[in-house]
Amino acid sequence: MKSFFVTLLLGFSLFSAAQNTVSGTITAANNKPLELVSVAIPELTIETLSDANGKYAINNLPNGNFKLIFTYFGYETQAVTIRLNQKETIVNSTLEESVNHMEEVIVSTAFNKMQSQNVMKVEHSSIRELQQKGAATLIEGLATIPGVSQVSTGTAIGKPVIRGLSGNRVLVYTQGVRLENQQFGEEHGLGLNDSGVESVEVIKGPASLLYGSDALGGVLFFNPEKFAQPNSFSSDFSQKLFSNTNGSNTSFGLKSSSENWKFMARGGYNSHADYKIPGGNRVTNTRFEETDLKTGIGYSNSKFASVLRYNLNNLSLGIPEEIAVQTTKRDPNYPRQGVVSHIVSLHNNFFFKNSKIDADFGYIANNRKEFEDSSIPVLHMDLKTFNYDLKYYLPKFGKLETILGVQGMNQTNKNSGEELLIPDAVTTDIGVLATSNYEWKKNIFQAGIRFDTRKINTETHGIAGSEGYFEAIDKKFNSFNASLGYKTQLMDNLSVRINIASGFRAPNLAELTSNGVHEGSNRYEIGNPDLQNEQNIQTDLNVEYGNSHFEFFANGFYNHINNYIFISPNGTVIEDNNVYDYVQSNAFLYGGEAGIHFHPHPLDWLHFTSSFESVTGKKDNGGFLPLIPANKWSNTLRAEFDFRDWFKKAFTSITVENTFAQNKNSEFETKSGGYALVNASLGGKINLLKLKFDLTLNANNLLDRNYVSHLSRLKSEGIPNTGRNIVAGLNFNL
Repeated sequence: MKSFFVTLLLGFSLFSAAQNTVSGTITAANNKPLELVSVAIPELTIETLSDANGKYAINNLPNGNFKLIFTYFGYETQAVTIRLNQKETIVNSTLEESVNHMEEVIVSTAFNKMQSQNVMKVEHSSIRELQQKGAATLIEGLATIPGVSQVSTGTAIGKPVIRGLSGNRVLVYTQGVRLENQQFGEEHGLGLNDSGVESVEVIKGPASLLYGSDALGGVLFFNPEKFAQPNSFSSDFSQKLFSNTNGSNTSFGLKSSSENWKFMARGGYNSHADYKIPGGNRVTNTRFEETDLKTGIGYSNSKFASVLRYNLNNLSLGIPEEIAVQTTKRDPNYPRQGVVSHIVSLHNNFFFKNSKIDADFGYIANNRKEFEDSSIPVLHMDLKTFNYDLKYYLPKFGKLETILGVQGMNQTNKNSGEELLIPDAVTTDIGVLATSNYEWKKNIFQAGIRFDTRKINTETHGIAGSEGYFEAIDKKFNSFNASLGYKTQLMDNLSVRINIASGFRAPNLAELTSNGVHEGSNRYEIGNPDLQNEQNIQTDLNVEYGNSHFEFFANGFYNHINNYIFISPNGTVIEDNNVYDYVQSNAFLYGGEAGIHFHPHPLDWLHFTSSFESVTGKKDNGGFLPLIPANKWSNTLRAEFDFRDWFKKAFTSITVENTFAQNKNSEFETKSGGYALVNASLGGKINLLKLKFDLTLNANNLLDRNYVSHLSRLKSEGIPNTGRNIVAGLNFNL
């Protein structure tokens, strides 16, 4: 496999070079040249900056049609489609001032459109924006995006929830690779570090058309950090300190690029003690330590582009059970988890005269150990996943764009611990898809179809009739899915999106085969080999309005799921553990998000944002679904300013987050009370003599409110969530 990757990366560099160049001048409306404007071609992972005269140039480009994106703080983002088929193409740009947020190209959808051109509504947030909110982990930051929540076990373990769906119903992509890390377990966290991640895109709704099984509820798509600009070198160092956990987050990165080659490397280290609740006590064994390494190398010429990335993540974390011995130790006690993940991704683009092929390959090795009271692992699961994603972009026919694709996965799970949660198994996926995008005046249509098949083969293990016995299964799951989307511009400032899509999820190994005590959940679980596909259909409506000083959005959805899989107590007890069965029932979820952004003239530096989100989940035969987040209303007042020459792009904000009582609980959950949290932040770019750095200060749960989240797995023990947490962050560009 190693030689295969090397061949793909280097072998095509022998293609002939057309040496296309795009260049031009960027000015403001008053004809003043704009310096340091970002000029990017996202499809080629190429980016440069304009000089003091507003001029830019990008060389060694292939023939074909590409999007040229001009981005500058305080100005409207501009996207231009260019056709390269000659030696030099001149593209000049005039940018208009704006106080709105800069638009981004959406990578997670099929045609990589700007958000304003995208048929599907996708939430985009940079990791820097999430970090400014003072989150201790990546998943905490994600939970601030409307429609996204987390099932948490302390600060170390968090699982994303999108509109009430979580676990294997939410697919996570990192480095363009489908993340597989035994995500069936409630106490199995995301396993990703925000170091070396540029941004995240959230698809809220079925995305099986693009990604296959497990994208029934939505997708989190993490974009890796960009390479350096051509012919440049840069490095940076960042440090964050957390008062509540005595925590530390350190990151160091460097990157360099020539005209054809690119390289980057980044290392990060996280260390946190037990978190403190209001009143001063610490929740025993919520501590964790994490080491993260990311590196990448890229090559491009006029016919071919390739990027090879690697990520190593080593996480050691405690499993909390009670408030007991008070300590600020960082090394986790027993019970504990040790998780090591290796992620290798290879992204290739082959450019032809009027079309192109994307060929993506990924390999993930996830090694998970769980220890009860000694260094000998009780559970030891070794999961290895190889996946591929091939897409052919047909020549554009007028305003019609079409993609044909094939995707697949081969996965093996091996056990070597004293106990087994799931058996040794082999899972194989293959899917084929076709999707098209058509533009007509102010209307955009998008439609697609897909067929998938998944095979699961397991081995017999143990003694029949006893705990840990698994009977071999040989199952095959098929699904046909489709989507249809429409976006129109009703007025200059008012747009509407309507999408209807189906999705599916094949039952996972735990749901099919479980037979034993799941220590992390404190229950005896029994699987069901007769489970069928979950199959859903969701309708989404998005309305957006925006002018120079006011923006409004409203998203509504209705999601019906056939054969929804859930776990239910059967009333029996085995060895002092309540027994739970995996069963199925039709279910439905509905709700949405709405919000405003107001920045009044002439006080353009002042911003007020408010958002509300709600989701309800019920079974068709009565009763509510488990793990449905409570309604939430969040309000933020933010000021942006420059304070002389030494404090630039500064900001300060205060947020009041109201979480309402959750009374729509499932039969084995309890109701949760409402609460309000106050968060504050301050930051900006500081220039003192020759010392330049970014500074952020955050105070989360400023009033030290005692509360318990409905989605906290420590709720059943009566353990509150985190108390006041002061976070200080520094970032130096070296």
